[in-house]
Amino acid sequence: MQSKTPLIGCHVSIREGYYQAAVAAARLGAKSFQYFPKNPRGLSVKAFDRRDAERCAAFCREQGMPSIAHTPYPTNLAVDASASREQFERTVASLVNDLQIADACGSVGAVVHFGIYKGQDPLQGYKNIIQCLNTVLYAWEGAALLLIENQSGDHAKMGMALEELVQIRNLTSFPEKIGFCFDTCHAFASGIWTGTNTDELLRKGQELHYWEYLRAVHLNDSKYPAGSHRDRHENIGKGHIGAAALKSLLAAKPFGDLPAVLETPVPASGSHREEIEYASAMAEGMKR
Repeated sequence: MQSKTPLIGCHVSIREGYYQAAVAAARLGAKSFQYFPKNPRGLSVKAFDRRDAERCAAFCREQGMPSIAHTPYPTNLAVDASASREQFERTVASLVNDLQIADACGSVGAVVHFGIYKGQDPLQGYKNIIQCLNTVLYAWEGAALLLIENQSGDHAKMGMALEELVQIRNLTSFPEKIGFCFDTCHAFASGIWTGTNTDELLRKGQELHYWEYLRAVHLNDSKYPAGSHRDRHENIGKGHIGAAALKSLLAAKPFGDLPAVLETPVPASGSHREEIEYASAMAEGMKR
């Protein structure tokens, strides 16, 4: 067993700017953090304060505290360019903007959901995702990666299997600019991980070379049972996954030293401080 442990953190607001978001995360005892680079409910392109972003990057380097950005909710890699050119172009411009902000903030990358396509031909959905990724990454030369997140199957039965994520990355023209973000609740809800088949999941990920490109973790318990396809996060140890199963998964080598960000409900205290302490203690207890 490796000695490195996941770097537990949480999602923080950028209401006071990127630098203050990083400071707020540090004050909570976080060893990593996630943020929305702009309004999470739209695809507008943000003219951001680069000096503020660079202060954020410098602070994170000093603290040894990695960060990840999360693309806005409406972002859909599977948008059909032929059916809605305007929406496709808005999505591409927004994603490039997310990467620019993430890069300026010194973040590992920008997390984006695999994509949702509800047309009659599922293959077209995958083609749309590849087209969108290629268009976004064609001229992207920054260090920040696009981090594709596995899905729960809540809105569309795609993006759940590790095979899908690996294959999409391999089929793009710029796989070196793409990494993965593993969401524990999504994996549980999709049924690829049940909490009792951890060794099988780890073995499959190794065979597919998925873990080689894992760069971040969303650390969430689940309000619903495995295979429910319900994307409802729960606080660590309070849901159907449970602390023991999460601890067993995070003890595996691929998760060591990665930002592991809580996206759980905000506790009654109004802060994730206690949950960060709990999850961090759990992570520290994994050391052998």
